Amino acid sequence: MRIKPEPVTQTLPDIAMMHSDNLIAQAKAGDQNAQGRIVQLWYKRIYNFGFKFFQDHDMAMEVSQKTFISMCRSLASLQDTARFKPWLYKIAVNYCREEARKRKGNRPLSFDVVWNQDAENSPAWESSSNRFDSPEKQYQQQELADVLQAALLEVNDEQREVVIMKEYEGLKFREIAEILNISENTVKSRMYYGLDALRKVLEKKNITKETIGYGL
Repeated sequence: MRIKPEPVTQTLPDIAMMHSDNLIAQAKAGDQNAQGRIVQLWYKRIYNFGFKFFQDHDMAMEVSQKTFISMCRSLASLQDTARFKPWLYKIAVNYCREEARKRKGNRPLSFDVVWNQDAENSPAWESSSNRFDSPEKQYQQQELADVLQAALLEVNDEQREVVIMKEYEGLKFREIAEILNISENTVKSRMYYGLDALRKVLEKKNITKETIGYGL
């Protein structure tokens, strides 16, 4: 008797990685259906990246649209299909930089991340625990989130995009390095100095873990 395996819930990156090679090969050959499927697989990730960079739906839509139009036009130039992920993010990053001259903004980080010295091993903010016992604590967290958003606007674009890719998108340092065409050490340096800049901005406002009682 053959036992039917239990279905496994797959994340978007899992699905994309499983099918990207065949889809990309078909898309490079001019298969518009394959191009459409690639857009479906990756649209949410690219949109989320744009939204976290700008904290604006319209801007995220604009970046996403330009990214995938460029993807379809340039896909034939991609030599190694295994590098599709960093290649796609690189396109998105370039459009974010282009649009950043017009408008800036982004979703704030967790205070855990800002004051975490071990940035290299810190988990993505979405995976961290941000649950509270009472509405009062939830309201406090929202206020802190607003403070962090304002502070992050004072961090330069190079550092901000690394922080977003690492802490929100969950990309590895080597992937970010490939996307930005810089060394891993440079990526880690930008991450470190980006978080350090955030801490300094907050400290100037007399906001620290101690003053807000964070984590209690």
